[in-house]
Amino acid sequence: MSKLKVGLIFGGKSAEHEVSLMSARSVMENANKEKYELFPVAISREGYWLSREESEKVINSKCTEVKVNKNKYNNIGESLKDFLNLDIELLFPLIHGPFGEDGRLQGFFEMLNKPYVGADVLASALGMDNVKMKEVLAYHGLPQIDYEVINYYQYQNEDDICIDLDYPCFVKPANMGSSIGITKINSDEELDIALKEAFAYDSKVLIEEGIECREIECSVLGNYEAKASLPGEIKPAHEFYDYKAKYLDKSTRLIIPAQLSDEKIAEVQDLAIDAFEAVNCRGFARIDFFIRNEDNKLLVNEINTIPGFTEYSMYPKLWEATGIKYRELIDKLIELAREK
Repeated sequence: MSKLKVGLIFGGKSAEHEVSLMSARSVMENANKEKYELFPVAISREGYWLSREESEKVINSKCTEVKVNKNKYNNIGESLKDFLNLDIELLFPLIHGPFGEDGRLQGFFEMLNKPYVGADVLASALGMDNVKMKEVLAYHGLPQIDYEVINYYQYQNEDDICIDLDYPCFVKPANMGSSIGITKINSDEELDIALKEAFAYDSKVLIEEGIECREIECSVLGNYEAKASLPGEIKPAHEFYDYKAKYLDKSTRLIIPAQLSDEKIAEVQDLAIDAFEAVNCRGFARIDFFIRNEDNKLLVNEINTIPGFTEYSMYPKLWEATGIKYRELIDKLIELAREK
């Protein structure tokens, strides 16, 4: 039986470039080589697509960034020639954040008429833009924390930016993941510094109320009949679950499964599927929640349509606790892509 030819797309222009390399290496190492011929496809931070040979060197090394010899190409479009000539049957995008998780890459795959793992163009765009995602979730009546939005035009042209939320608050780019660009603030004096940091990554900034809560995550898998994993809980090593706490600090604790009542577990799972379906997700997503301390209310935080996918990441670890091993999970995602 011939092997399915699967392209692993990783790297990219996002600030989550390094995380993408970790996810791709993990899939490359763990996928069933008897079933798949894997084609690594590395994309540099500038957007150049590397050849298969160059991509294999990247994925087999310990480098944290995709480097490209720009003298080899006149432009980015020319660098695509090697990729377009590859005999790939299915694509597995592992680029987190903008230019990978936001629908642009998915639209390109649609133009190529290639099946691919994960959400389609619309769901990817909604999942990436936290403001639009919140508006869709609100339309479907799903519970969330209070928030405000400031765009770059306001920031540049209004003398005094004021918010109606009580402190503390979290200021973050609307289109970003891995907690990049997020700042916790406790006063008006800290607001401008936090906005400057967030606007370095996006032209639209989200300000969310800070609440005393537990941070819960749940993995969803499926197309039209999605299923939810057991939930897990994050115990950050820092004041909040920032990039360092996620990827660098070993003292951050992932409690799998989360210590919740059977009723609360069912509520998390039901709400995770509701959120997944509200933005029309396909394949996989990780849904993040808060459980507010004061009233034990479950609130949707965000949807991640290409969640971190190393074998140690929360998404696969939750499925492992639910009964699906990492290699089997890769198989299921590829099957779902072919079904879709």
